[in-house]
Amino acid sequence: MSQNKNSPPRTAPRFSATFDVNTISEIQRAAATGIYDIRGAGTKRKLPHFDDLLFLGASVSRYPLEGYRERCDTDVVLGTRFAKKPIRLKTPVTIAGMSFGALSAQAKEALGRGASAVGTSTTTGDGGMTPEERGHSSTLVYQYLPSRYGMNPDDLRRADAIEVVVGQGAKPGGGGMLLGQKISPRVAKMRNLPEGIDQRSACRHPDWTGPDDLEIKIEELREITNWEKPIYVKVGASRPYYDVSLAVKAGADVIVLDGMQGGTAATQEVFIEHVGLPILSAIRSAVQALQDLGLHRQVQLIVSGGIRSGADMAKALALGADAVAIGTAALIALGDQSPDLAAEYAKLGTVPGAYDDWQEGRDPAGITTQDPELAARLDPILGGRRIANYLSVMTMEAQAIARACGKSHLHNLEPEDLVSLTMEAAAMTKIPLAGTDWYPGKGGF
Repeated sequence: MSQNKNSPPRTAPRFSATFDVNTISEIQRAAATGIYDIRGAGTKRKLPHFDDLLFLGASVSRYPLEGYRERCDTDVVLGTRFAKKPIRLKTPVTIAGMSFGALSAQAKEALGRGASAVGTSTTTGDGGMTPEERGHSSTLVYQYLPSRYGMNPDDLRRADAIEVVVGQGAKPGGGGMLLGQKISPRVAKMRNLPEGIDQRSACRHPDWTGPDDLEIKIEELREITNWEKPIYVKVGASRPYYDVSLAVKAGADVIVLDGMQGGTAATQEVFIEHVGLPILSAIRSAVQALQDLGLHRQVQLIVSGGIRSGADMAKALALGADAVAIGTAALIALGDQSPDLAAEYAKLGTVPGAYDDWQEGRDPAGITTQDPELAARLDPILGGRRIANYLSVMTMEAQAIARACGKSHLHNLEPEDLVSLTMEAAAMTKIPLAGTDWYPGKGGF
């Protein structure tokens, strides 16, 4: 329709909220190529998250602790239910599973160095255990995935814990991907794959079809490791109450709950953006399941998926988690998305902060690559220091918040210390809306 000649001129074009620039671009790409988009990283849409919660610091009605003079402990013990040798960590922030293959050997070593320096754990991810990672990780969790890549009893015994991965937050119900350009000779040997050929692992374990079979598998893993190692079960957030309940019934010592803000090395974008639950909406259901079973704090809960800061960690703990895990944030701490590499990101057609083609293996920071020249750019000693600094800052931030709430241990934080800023957060967490004692579903106002 043409503009009325008597009406004032438009000052700016208007884009459709439904068919925005990104949507139009994706339709055009799909029409041109006939294939769906694969990428790494996590969801880019805005979702309810920890920013929608605030802490209530102490004042007249509460007594704060003096910063730096009064203790606020941070230690956590994981795997106390059945394992002979539970894991003892100095801080409740851990490194999530990211595989050698998705990451370079230098990156895996740096993660191990950094985690060890602050007394916490790192996790192998899919693809097996590298000597670099085991050698520099004081506490290493071995992931057991549907692919069973690199799995052997000796590595299970060399690990400090075993994490059975049923699902991942970025792609619950979907299998892993590693594109051919990242399957180097070493990766191929560890995974028993042909070099340079795209790999897509199964979406479900070949060893079981339900929770009763999972119970048998967990007992088998315990027998292989002489009942020493804690057994984690990792689930992508989708039906957290039932998934947690069944994993506990199967014998898990620790539950790892991963929300859809978590990243991935590679999967279909439709998974990343449209499958799963925000982690904020999943924690309460998981904690409720543990409480209903009478096992909250006896079976530990680790929360992951978009954890960025000590504030996020403190909020997760206040909601009932025992620890958190970081993945994407750890890669950024290592040097991924650095503005110093802006010129090289530009050559890839992107900019720092927007680069998500981890599956392509061209990361100029040397982190998400198997290219020897690019990987050599990452100094694992310096990278380990950066990780240690970041984890230390997260821990200190969480301590500062806990002291302000009058808590002498991070695990003393509780839902009563929080308020919600949005109706969505209040409904998801049952944390009252700020300035009220009400949340959706409670009744009254």
